[in-house]
Amino acid sequence: MIRTAIVDDHKLFREGIHFLIEQMSDIELVFEASNGRELLTKLEQVNTDVLLLDLDMPDMDGIDALKTLRPLYPDMGVIILTTYSDSKMIAYLMELGANGYLLKDTDPETLQRAIESVYREGYFFTRNVSQAMLTGLKGNMRKKPTLKNNVVLTAREIEVLELICQEYTAREIADKLFISPRTAEGHRRKLIEKLGVKNTAGLIVKAIKEGIVEI
Repeated sequence: MIRTAIVDDHKLFREGIHFLIEQMSDIELVFEASNGRELLTKLEQVNTDVLLLDLDMPDMDGIDALKTLRPLYPDMGVIILTTYSDSKMIAYLMELGANGYLLKDTDPETLQRAIESVYREGYFFTRNVSQAMLTGLKGNMRKKPTLKNNVVLTAREIEVLELICQEYTAREIADKLFISPRTAEGHRRKLIEKLGVKNTAGLIVKAIKEGIVEI
């Protein structure tokens, strides 16, 4: 089971998400919280795989909560679930370490796919969010940055990174490049290490911001 939590200050919305998750196989809601401070307390008590995080909340908002929890729970998937669709906001939150971004008018099927994808692959972007993230990141670039510490990627690593940015799964990458899934996963982990990011979503942000791959 994928242990999931929802953080939102509107009780009615939380109850709606709870109802939807009850209909999903292999996903369970392990807790609800109404703000960032309550979230951090509950995370100390309950193992959580994927977190659905609202942005606009009292006491501690979603941005501050994400900044605080990311170094504490680097392996936990975080999906921003909000009404904000601004491209700069999306890009900023991806850079902070969010694994996915959904608008609150998302249909239940997309929500389920997002939770499953973040749990299994480490990221999930809808087409609209991918475009907004691309726009937001490129909008912040006055000139093409250079990689720090003389990072050098092999031709194979660039191939893998390009496919990750095209939303291929590890198994799909393995099939396309005629390598084993284990080898594909090894390349992904090496890329995370070389580029100094936290997760697969971070790889995509880095690839776009540094201009490593053509999107």
